Amino acid sequence: MRAAAPASRRLRLRREAWGFAIGSVCFLVGAVPFYAEWAGAVVVGVTFFIGSLFFTAAGFIQLSLSGRRPPRRGTNQADRYDWWAAAIQFAGTLFFNVSTWQALAAAIRDPNEIGAGWRPDAFGSAAFLISSALAVVATKDRGELWDRDARSWHGTLLNMLGSIAFGVSAVGAFVSPRTDDFVSLFWANLGTLIGALCFLVAALLSRRAIDVDEPAAAN
Repeated sequence: MRAAAPASRRLRLRREAWGFAIGSVCFLVGAVPFYAEWAGAVVVGVTFFIGSLFFTAAGFIQLSLSGRRPPRRGTNQADRYDWWAAAIQFAGTLFFNVSTWQALAAAIRDPNEIGAGWRPDAFGSAAFLISSALAVVATKDRGELWDRDARSWHGTLLNMLGSIAFGVSAVGAFVSPRTDDFVSLFWANLGTLIGALCFLVAALLSRRAIDVDEPAAAN
């Protein structure tokens, strides 16, 4: 098993965890119907957009730590899958930047407009799902990762569940050309809420694991 990561890496791991946690809270709050009724479409759009920015910041930190550059000859399987998981997840966060911005812009134009930003939202959900599957594979050889705290079984499984929920949300948010309405607003909101909750718990557990291991690493 590799040695514990230096303090600088652990600091960035904590920042990564907090970035995903804050982004998850924004998506969690934005998906609560009572909040939408109270705040209105524009504020909800701002909430989701800010959450997507925290996801992107955290995703960039994760990618920068995962080998810093694309895998090359000699990179072990765990690190290879870990890098691709981080790269695809980062791409997914960029799609969410686009989708949440388009939804916010649509809300500013017309608070009653629906379906804005669905295509990049679907791409982002698909990217998260693929990334989660690659992370599960990377976790099989956790001891070979660039840092043993980079992935954990509880984190990868929670992220997989969250990605599936985001996928369900994307399906529910599709606007049917027959009815000119959401396929299922209920599942669109519930999928986002469950997915955000899974991502939040995974991020908080990740930060706790880093903090718990830190005194041992200092000895």
